[in-house]
Amino acid sequence: MVSGTELPDLVPGLPPGYRARPMTAQDTGEAHRLVAACERALFGRVHTDAGRIAADFARPGLVPPLDTRLVTDRAGRVAARAWVHRRCEVDVHPDHRGRGLGSALLTWAETRARQAGSPRVVQTVPDGDTNAVALLRSRAYEPMVTEWLLEFPMPAEPTVPEPPAGITVRPFRPGDEHDAHQLVQDAFDAWQQRRQSYREWARHTVERPAFAPAMSVVASAEGQLVGVTLSLDLPDTGEGYVEQVAVRHDHRNRGIARLLLRSTFRAFHRRGRRTCSLATHSDTGALDLYLRVGMTVRHSSTVFRKDITQ
Repeated sequence: MVSGTELPDLVPGLPPGYRARPMTAQDTGEAHRLVAACERALFGRVHTDAGRIAADFARPGLVPPLDTRLVTDRAGRVAARAWVHRRCEVDVHPDHRGRGLGSALLTWAETRARQAGSPRVVQTVPDGDTNAVALLRSRAYEPMVTEWLLEFPMPAEPTVPEPPAGITVRPFRPGDEHDAHQLVQDAFDAWQQRRQSYREWARHTVERPAFAPAMSVVASAEGQLVGVTLSLDLPDTGEGYVEQVAVRHDHRNRGIARLLLRSTFRAFHRRGRRTCSLATHSDTGALDLYLRVGMTVRHSSTVFRKDITQ
C-alpha cells in the first residue's frame, strides 16, 4: 500500500513532454495566472483573485505533497494544475488543451480521493466550457447543483432603501470578525455540508488581501449583528465582489438583505467601481432575491459529483 510521501509525484497518463509535481505555497502566483488565463479565454475577463487560490491551498486538512499537482511542459511553463480535498479543481491552460492533460489529472484526482477515503469527487465546471462538461459526463459524473455568477451594473449611484424599524447599518470594522463568522455559519447551516472553523472561514474572507471592510456592511439590532455582507475589491477585474451575504434567521423577510446589498453597491460605486458581482447556487434558494435587487446572471456553472466508493 502506498502512503504518506511515498505517493509518486508523477501523474500517470500524461502525454510526452509534460511533468507533474506537487504544488508549494510559492506556486500560488503561477496557479493564479493559469486560472486567469482559463477565465479570460472562456469569459473574456478574469474573476478569481490570487487570494482565493492561496486560501484554497491553505484548506485545513489539505496535504500539498499528496493532494496537489502542477503540470509543466518541456520549457518549464505551467500547463495545468489540480487539487483534491473534499472537492476537486482541475485547470488546463488554453494553449495546452486537447492533449489529454485534463483527463489524466481527473484520473489522478479520483485515485487520490479513493486513497484518502473520500466517498465522492465533486467538481464545479462552467456551463460554457463544453469540453470539460463532456469529459465529466463521459466519466459518469452527475449534476448536483447549479451555480450562478450575478452582476449589478452601476452607471449611476444605486439608491438605498430606508432601514427597517430598529435596524442600523454601518461599514464593517475591526472586532466584527468573530460575530460575522458565527452569523454566517448559522445562516448557512440549512445548505452547507459542514460548518467552517473561524480559521478556515477567515482565510476566504476577512484575511484575504482583497477584503474590503469599507465596502462590507453590517446590520445591527439592539447592539447585536443580524446581517452582514463581506466584500472583496478585486484588482484584476476592476469591480466589486460580494463574497458572502447572511441575515440571521429571526430577522429575515424584513428587507435587510436588500438593504445590505444596496448599501454595498453604493459603497463600491463611491470608490469608482461600476459593476458589482456575487455568486450563489441552487441550494441556497437566494437567486430570486438577487434578481429582485436588480442583479442579472452573467454565467452559470454546474457542480458535478461522482461516487467513488465502488
